Amino acid sequence: MAATLVLALAACTPVPDRAADASATPQAGTGLPSTHIHGLSVRRDTSQVLLATHHGLFDVTEKPASKIGGTNDLMGFTGAKDHGVFYASGHPGVGSEMPNPLGLIRSTDGGKTWEQLSRQGESDFHALTTTKSGIVAFDGELRTTPDGKTWKTVAAAFAPAALAGHPDSDTVLATTPEGIQRSADGGNTWAPVTSGPVIQFAAFASPGEAAGVEPDGTVRYSADAGATWTRKGRINGEVQAIAAVEGTDGNPWIWAATADGIVVSTDAGTTFRPSDAS
Repeated sequence: MAATLVLALAACTPVPDRAADASATPQAGTGLPSTHIHGLSVRRDTSQVLLATHHGLFDVTEKPASKIGGTNDLMGFTGAKDHGVFYASGHPGVGSEMPNPLGLIRSTDGGKTWEQLSRQGESDFHALTTTKSGIVAFDGELRTTPDGKTWKTVAAAFAPAALAGHPDSDTVLATTPEGIQRSADGGNTWAPVTSGPVIQFAAFASPGEAAGVEPDGTVRYSADAGATWTRKGRINGEVQAIAAVEGTDGNPWIWAATADGIVVSTDAGTTFRPSDAS
């Protein structure tokens, strides 16, 4: 019951209807630029780690962490297939001329600048992911778009805490307090994973491999795109976001941003160590 309550709260915690603070508030001793981490992206070839936060986008591979672009509260954040392309949503920061909420915005230069695509002043997508056929997002309604501009509302009897997809696949996972919901058609239709765990965060390392983290930090691994799950290790500390990529040794590598810093696993989630990026 406690785990379910934590996940439910994570899924529906409101964000004040105001612009993000002008400056970041680093968390002492962690190397993180903000106490509010909303998204995590890792570049496979360089292991560059980006954090989407209440105070904007940061490259935490550098010491100290360097800010990329302006200040916006990036509540939703996801990478696309092409290098340097990101989609985001949330609220404008101090000095930003973007509408509130941001709707769907896109960067093609690694987060330095953003263009407005659609639903400006309408949608704050707290959950956001890319698929082979488009984008799946949640702003109180589950929505899909093939081009970032035209949207379709999907009938769904659940509110996802997080959405996970891969740009080379149309499989999407949605985490909910009742368990995992899974779509095989880019988010248009859904079915529960009846034998799966309750996870709070999910990420795809490849079209077939996924990682999940339960509210208590227990790590799960799936070799069949989220249809079945295996228990692995455990992450200590409050997890705020995860990312996964294909490893060089056949094991997916999993990163997690926690209240204590960034940790990484190179053995499919069995063990974790502090990342060089934290």
